[in-house]
Amino acid sequence: MVRVLLALDDNIPQAHAQTNAVEDLIGGEEGVTVYILHVFSDNPEGASVQQVEAVREAQERLEEAGAEVQLLETSGSPAEEILRHAEEHDVDRICVGGRKRSPTGKALFGSVTQQVILDTHRPVLVCGSTEEE
Repeated sequence: MVRVLLALDDNIPQAHAQTNAVEDLIGGEEGVTVYILHVFSDNPEGASVQQVEAVREAQERLEEAGAEVQLLETSGSPAEEILRHAEEHDVDRICVGGRKRSPTGKALFGSVTQQVILDTHRPVLVCGSTEEE
């Protein structure tokens, strides 16, 4: 059984890149569970994870690929919540998104990605964004 934590924000091209990577990773394997996590930074209207388009699209594609998908939502520090859910669900891998950076900024990952990489013993898959096709 393979368990993957897919941490998505609301950037659709980024979610497509991450979903592509997870589809490649699971490659039709049976017994795969993908936990899709969305961390709300500010949610005064009480939106749910099912209202995030990037999450809905990823869920649909991964279920079509044969994965069991569980949606998770929380608020707080994205890196801390990603790490907490990775531990709680005992995932085998964490998939996070990367951001375009300036030439100088390319030497470092974004703060969330960097914190996740440095503060876990689990493999972390970092995906760059794709252009809409």
